[in-house]
Amino acid sequence: MLDIADELNRWAEEGRDFAVASVVSVGGSAPRGPGAALAVDSGGTAIGSVSGGCVEGAVYDLCVQALQDGRTVLERFGYSDEDAFAVGLTCGGVIEVLVTPVRADAAERPVYAAALAAASRGEAAAVARVARGPAELLGRVLLVRPDSSDSSGASTSHAGGPGVSHEGSLGGRPELDRTAVAEARALLAAGRTGTLELSEDGARCPGGVTLLVESSVPPPRMIVFGAVDFATALVRVGRFLGYHVTVCDARPVFATRVRFPDADEIVVDWPHRYLRRTVTDDRTVLCVLTHDAKFDVPLLEAALRMPVAFVGAMGSRRTHEDRERRLREGGLGERELARLRSPIGLDLGARTPEETALSIAAEIVAAREGGTGAPLTGSRTPIHRDGGGRGSGAVGAREAA
Repeated sequence: MLDIADELNRWAEEGRDFAVASVVSVGGSAPRGPGAALAVDSGGTAIGSVSGGCVEGAVYDLCVQALQDGRTVLERFGYSDEDAFAVGLTCGGVIEVLVTPVRADAAERPVYAAALAAASRGEAAAVARVARGPAELLGRVLLVRPDSSDSSGASTSHAGGPGVSHEGSLGGRPELDRTAVAEARALLAAGRTGTLELSEDGARCPGGVTLLVESSVPPPRMIVFGAVDFATALVRVGRFLGYHVTVCDARPVFATRVRFPDADEIVVDWPHRYLRRTVTDDRTVLCVLTHDAKFDVPLLEAALRMPVAFVGAMGSRRTHEDRERRLREGGLGERELARLRSPIGLDLGARTPEETALSIAAEIVAAREGGTGAPLTGSRTPIHRDGGGRGSGAVGAREAA
């Protein structure tokens, strides 16, 4: 749901009724993971996707029905051996979809509105919904924030402990609420979306209540060092992938808004000095395109000692060998040097700045998702890794939960 928060927030502000269908779990080969959503408003407008097209029509109908009867339902879609074109995932996967009406008369509407507003503003927040359990709990929702006040500034309850606030309830059961807030807080801290199995009294044990927890966190950072032509294309690709992109260069004549209109931020400073004073985390991507020793060696000495997600540097193989020698002389060990991806990018035969940016982006995605970078043709590795290894036996086209 939070992946389409911008549009849903607009619907909520306009007072529209809508229903949201969210992927709860996937098995086998399925195109979208938990949290992916499709929404339909009372006028029949649809946004988002839960399956890349396989079961969209059936899910659309479920949303329309939910708007009419006000009922939350959990549906299962899977491959049908008898008819690959029946309502199901012809790619062989299985998904469970939670369909929730968010009508003006719903008690949970203010919680959904607050969650969508927070996500659309890029604030950190987690939404926990009951996807499986007693009928009276299905669709109940909690909003968890990493601060001590809601969006209006009013204080809220602190079931998760100091530094955490929440809005809403999973059915007025304090122990369940306390456990759900604590678990949602842990997923929010990791920036993850997933499901949790809890008992009705809040204990962690399967078979009681299944929660779908969606996390909304500020976008990860991509910092591009070197205001060169290749950086212009990489900035565009980084924005397309959802990164907050910063360009840093010590030369003010090159680091300009005219040259980088798509950058979120442009910094004129020595790269290593800026890196040491800016905020990074384990999702941050650093792309060093300067291929000039006086800039990139001190920068990489700092970068390779930081817990960031990706450090890559442009340059020829000869440049890389010289750079690596200088880094060793600067005190970096083999473990730190092994983190450096240089020459940066996958081997696509790229020549233009746009092609080079694509090759760099491909390596970043492969590193983040554990991909090999090899062609899928002839490969036996899972296409959708989140669902890999969990099995995908043939099931009925649709099964009501």
